[in-house]
Amino acid sequence: MAERLHKGEKVLRGIPVSAGVSRGKILVLDKVRHTVTRRDLTEAELPEELNRLEKALLGTRQQILEVQRKLADSIGQDQASIFDAHLLILEDPALIDEAVRVIQTDRVNAEHAFQTVAERYAGALAQVDDEYLRERVSDMRDVTGRVLNHLLGRDEELDLRHLKEPCIIIAHDLTPSKTAQMDRQKVLGFATDIGSKTSHTAIMARSLRIPAVVGLKDASEELESGQYALLDGYNGVIIINPTDQTLFEYGQLIRKQLTLEEKLRDVLTQPAVTLDNHRVLLTANIEQAGDADAVKSSGAEGVGLFRTEYLFINRDSLPTEEEQYEAYRQVALALKPHPVVIRTLDLGGDKFLSHLHVPTEMNPFLGWRAIRFCLQQRDVFGGQLRAILRASAEGNVKMMYPMISGLDELNQANALLDEFKQELRQQNLPFDEHLEVGVMIEIPSAAMVADSLARRSHFFSIGTNDLIQYSLAVDRMNEKIAHLYEPTHPAILRLIKNSVDAAHAHKIWVSVCGEMAGDPVLVPLLLGLGVDELSAAPPLLAQVKYLIRRLKLADTRQLAEFALSCESPTEILARCQELAQRAAPSLFEK
Repeated sequence: MAERLHKGEKVLRGIPVSAGVSRGKILVLDKVRHTVTRRDLTEAELPEELNRLEKALLGTRQQILEVQRKLADSIGQDQASIFDAHLLILEDPALIDEAVRVIQTDRVNAEHAFQTVAERYAGALAQVDDEYLRERVSDMRDVTGRVLNHLLGRDEELDLRHLKEPCIIIAHDLTPSKTAQMDRQKVLGFATDIGSKTSHTAIMARSLRIPAVVGLKDASEELESGQYALLDGYNGVIIINPTDQTLFEYGQLIRKQLTLEEKLRDVLTQPAVTLDNHRVLLTANIEQAGDADAVKSSGAEGVGLFRTEYLFINRDSLPTEEEQYEAYRQVALALKPHPVVIRTLDLGGDKFLSHLHVPTEMNPFLGWRAIRFCLQQRDVFGGQLRAILRASAEGNVKMMYPMISGLDELNQANALLDEFKQELRQQNLPFDEHLEVGVMIEIPSAAMVADSLARRSHFFSIGTNDLIQYSLAVDRMNEKIAHLYEPTHPAILRLIKNSVDAAHAHKIWVSVCGEMAGDPVLVPLLLGLGVDELSAAPPLLAQVKYLIRRLKLADTRQLAEFALSCESPTEILARCQELAQRAAPSLFEK
């Protein structure tokens, strides 16, 4: 539902994904949805249909490689590597083999078969409780659209490389490849009905420095080309027909944001120390070895969470021990002497691993995943443990196990680790004999037996996303109950406090690597609860550090005392907001 700031205006609110403010005429991309019809074939027509599919896949691959090459030339190889995921989709044997099977078994045309299979995959990905993987749905549909264009002999709806005049793009969705081809002189900004901060389209927008807003729901249906708009990428707002008063107010906002950005740049090289001299370690969450540069530029003091499962997905075979070793070692070398905490596989039936033939489960998030999967897949787990151990010879590697529910799993995992240490000794392969091994606290049972786990661990890392979800029995992606997902629920705070107290009693440190660690509103509460380290996505760290340097630990402890005695999540959140805004008001100006 649109709202108004001033008379004559219409305001639509979404999710800010790329900072900046732009204004100009809007261009709404074609709202027509192409349909693919089913055509039944004779046996004699099947070979030609399979040949058509093969040619379309080849043509799509060449097209993506060309987009990747041009993007590498314009904004760099790191950003162009986004399209590696598209190439992997084209090479996924499960996808291609299933499309071929549908053509042959159902005797249908290639475009119908490919769209059917690809949409089935996209639908499965959309249900995964992992934001990074859910956002790969856009990649899947981008590739699907390209393949279908080849099969149907149709061109792209609009070539964003050759726009006639500057404009703000409005669309239901923008594929990464369309975003990559935008003419930065002509595209002033863009807004979409769907998407999130972790989508490749959002990442591309930030790389191209184009202001962008996603998650507007029905903007592409409400708006018409030619309308005048102001797009606010700081706050996730698009204003149609802005008044002179609004334009004046936004001129002031831009000046304030530029001042804040200068302040954030200034703190990048400064330590995260409170006003009363309490030191907090700030580290980064990463998915791949290539993220090391982002860690350095963010001011992080190492990696608090290396999600290793992304070395395993979207490929037709397991990565070798050597491949893993090189990836882990590359990050460790790049970030020395700062620590790199590698999480063992958080993998299971909820993620695509077609080559392992993981059976479908009724509830994969309570099923065969993470440490449970690894303890039963010794070959997979062993290769990873050996690779991590070998990389630990660099001296700054630490390791942690995900989804530990109790002491038995930790003991089993450590027993296997000891076996592989002995193997490496016998082979004269170096590793860190004093490798620190930690436990992720993300299941309520682990938080409740934290004392036992702390006796046998070097550190804890609290995964707040899963801890909240499992504790409150809330799927935050289910819009009907998402409002029940409350980080400030008293039960969550007590589980965190219990884990911190148990860790400190046994003289080990505690990190938080879930979304709470990157939220400036909740950072004071975590510090007050006694957390030693915060690990978040690199783009979030400057704001977190800026806030920490304006807090007093004494104030955060008072906040935590209040929160632990309060029964209302809403009241706790309000008190958190009050302290954070008082300490760093410029972070919260809208």
